[in-house]
Amino acid sequence: MENQTHVPPKPVTEVWKPEMVSLPRLTLARRVYRFLFGYLVRAFAYSIMSITYTGRENKPKKGPAIIVFNHLGDADAVLNLASFPYNDEVIGKIENSYDHWLVGPALRTYGVIWIHRGQPDRRALRAALDALAEGRIIAIAPEGRQTLTGGLEPGTDGAAFLALKSGAPLIPLALTGTENNNVYGHMKRWRRAKVTWTMGKPFHLNVDSDRRESIHAATRQIMEEIARLLPKEYRGVYDYVQDP
Repeated sequence: MENQTHVPPKPVTEVWKPEMVSLPRLTLARRVYRFLFGYLVRAFAYSIMSITYTGRENKPKKGPAIIVFNHLGDADAVLNLASFPYNDEVIGKIENSYDHWLVGPALRTYGVIWIHRGQPDRRALRAALDALAEGRIIAIAPEGRQTLTGGLEPGTDGAAFLALKSGAPLIPLALTGTENNNVYGHMKRWRRAKVTWTMGKPFHLNVDSDRRESIHAATRQIMEEIARLLPKEYRGVYDYVQDP
């Protein structure tokens, strides 16, 4: 079971902008933008990080599939956008759509499935399910925020709900070294931070007859699969997980 170490409450989005939540249309213009944006982000990622990749052969070439990853810092988004094909869909907090003068417009043009954290967001879930039904790949951080402890925090149930509802396989992804103090600290010294990107094999959830219990158990299974790919010091509340 999860380690009971105290973890601060999960954040709740303070604004409500449902009109911004939808599945991005893959127009020709958006496809071209994502292709070019991917090259720019990749060049930036390699300029600030020394990346060790493991398990890239586990990345599906087409969906439906759900990539689930741990969330350490701002560089997670850069690393993942540099590593995923341009047709992957990202689920991100809606605050990113307007908080930064550059990041907001760039991500809005890229097309993100925005989600309001800490409250039921049926539009976001519907958009993600529609993406999976169209055979797309989506990426989501089940913790729901950047970790405040340095290790895995308890997962939220969104990824489990999507997997159980759609039947799509999950692919665990573990990141290390992308903490803000590590990446920004190295940037200030004009050095590249050493980071790792490790993708595990696809898996399906163990389904229980009780729906509510199934989602909670499935969330735990998802987080344990991510934990198995991480060094012990990154496993946080899932530090009971044994090495594979």
